[in-house]
This record gives sequence, structure tokens and C-alpha cells, in this order.
Amino acid sequence: MGNKTFKSIDEQIEILRDKGLTIDDRPETKDILLRENYFFLSGYRRLFMLSGKNKKFIPGTTFEELYGAFLFDRRVRNTMFKFILVVENNIKSIMSHVLSKKYGIKEKNYLEPKNFTTDSYRTKQVHDVLNKMKRQIKNNAKDHTATAHYLNHHGFIPMWIMVKVLSLGIIAELFCILKTEDQQEIADYYNVDSETLNIYLNLLSNYRNLCAHEDILFERRTQRKIPDSKYHELLKIEQTDDEYVYGKNDLFALVIIMKKMLSDDEFRELIFEISYEVDILNGKIKVVPTSVVLNKIGFPDNWRDIVNLD
Repeated sequence: MGNKTFKSIDEQIEILRDKGLTIDDRPETKDILLRENYFFLSGYRRLFMLSGKNKKFIPGTTFEELYGAFLFDRRVRNTMFKFILVVENNIKSIMSHVLSKKYGIKEKNYLEPKNFTTDSYRTKQVHDVLNKMKRQIKNNAKDHTATAHYLNHHGFIPMWIMVKVLSLGIIAELFCILKTEDQQEIADYYNVDSETLNIYLNLLSNYRNLCAHEDILFERRTQRKIPDSKYHELLKIEQTDDEYVYGKNDLFALVIIMKKMLSDDEFRELIFEISYEVDILNGKIKVVPTSVVLNKIGFPDNWRDIVNLD
């Protein structure tokens, strides 16, 4: 593999042209490449390639189409991030309510190791998670108005305040070490079993980090897969070797999670916003069907129908 060397913006444009990309407005293209980063823009070129082996662009592909795919990914990512934050707030509220009701409102009480799973092989995991929580409280509590207020005026932080300084990743780990009955009480709110909610929280945390760091959603697949749901069946999603092609560890899996964890109005708003971005994309790309782009991110052709399913 050859060594990578610095390329000027003009050289980057010539690389794209050599691969068959049509560039009509060179000054505008230079400005976009400078602002957006050639590396991230070129991450979408696979949508417009002749084949997996032939790395040339489909004849007629324009820079505007490549940039349109980039903007579509960004805007969908921002939309998903917004609604992940809604789910994050909800799960933190529900979890803190369930645990505070049962174990008390002071951290010295609700963070007692005896309040968590007693499986002997998970003792280390319990202590590791609790230590992570305590570190996040110590490092972040004084930077948050509510936590600082409780520390200064009451000498403790109730869990419904403490969760504000915990990452969604820590919340997912916390759920994993709860007692079975506590897990199920939380999961019952979403009408799922505790193992399914455990998987949901891990995928949500994965996508939250991806969205927060402006990573590419295109063709993203998570290691863990969500369980088959009635939505896979009702949408008649195609299968290969008895495995659903879409909605297992892709962006549509995240949509299915949102269907279970958002309110009906919130989910309808999510689908409306994604639909709006799809319609914009449809007006920008010509050399490949919009359905190809959607399939690449894991959306079946009838993806919008999920909004009307019970």
C-alpha cells in the first residue's frame, strides 16, 4: 500500500475528475471540499461507482450528487441524534424513578452493590460499572447546575438528578447489572422483554456516539442485532437464509427501536423529518435511484409504512 501524501484542493478535484466525476463549478467545489473534508465526502462515492471492482463513477455523476448524498447523511444523522436524545432522557427518567422508589434517593443508598445482580460471575462487572458512575459524578457534578445545587444545599445527589451527568453508554451498562425484576419493570414501560431492551440500549448508545462525532451513517452496521419484531413481518421485509435483510443492525433497526421507545407523536415527527430529507435527495441524485441509497442504509422500499403500524 502506497504512502498517503498531502493533496491540495486542486489535486483533490483532479482525483475526482480522473475517476469520472463531473465538476461544473470548480470554485464552488473547491469551497465545499475545503469546508467539508475530501475524505468524508469521498466516503459516499461507493453509491455512484460502476461496480465494487470498478472504482470509476457512473458516467454522468456530478459533484452535486455526491455532495447531496453527503448532506442527506448529515441531516438524517442530525434528525436521529435529536430523537436519540429524547429516548435518552426518557430512559434515564424511568430508570431513576424505578430505582429511587426501591432503593432510596441518596447515592450512598442506590449505589449499594447489593442492589444489583447477585450473579457471582458478574461481581466484577457490578463494581466496574458503579465505579464508572462514581467517577462521572465526581468529574461532572460540579459543572451541572442541578447536581451542584443538590451537593451544595443537601449534601447528596438524587438519582433523577444524577443521571444527567451519566452517558447513555453508562446507562446501558447500568441496566445490564440491574436485578432481573428491576430490568423487567423498566422494560415493561416499552412493552418489550428485558433482554430486548438491553440490546436496544446498546445500539442506541452506539448510534448516539456515531451521530455526536459526525461519523458516516451510510452502510453502518452494528455488531449486535435487534431481535425479530412484528414490524419485520408486517412490512414483509425480504429474508436471506431466514435472516431479515433490513432492520436488524442497520439504521432501520434504529427506526424500529424508536417505534418502540418514542411516543406516537414523536415517532410520526421522526418519520416526517426523514421523509422530507428523502424527498430532497430524490431531487438531487439522478444516476442512481433513491431506493438504492435507502437500501444501502438499511431501509426497505416500504419503510414509511411503519408509521401506521400498531
